[in-house]
Amino acid sequence: MHIKTNDTAIVIAGRDKGKQGKVMSVDPAAGKVLVEGVNVAKRHKKPRKQGEPGGIITKETPIYASKVMRVCPKCSKPTRPAHGLNKSGDKVRVCKKCKAEI
Repeated sequence: MHIKTNDTAIVIAGRDKGKQGKVMSVDPAAGKVLVEGVNVAKRHKKPRKQGEPGGIITKETPIYASKVMRVCPKCSKPTRPAHGLNKSGDKVRVCKKCKAEI
């Protein structure tokens, strides 16, 4: 996957297009990611125990990874990371726009 946990991502398609947030989790088997503040759904929760609050809660739901793009921390532009080598010979992700190491 081109997105990893704790990356900053921007939505490029769908109802939340243009929203930006931190990637909280990644599910490579389903091809989905969970982005903070994106694709928010409301759920009605019934109290199950004495004293437990009920009501309408909001939570993020997964979105397809193809609908999000990583944001470069240096140039702040959305980019699909390329792979390259750093000076010590380790594999790293590189921004295609500014060539900075991500």
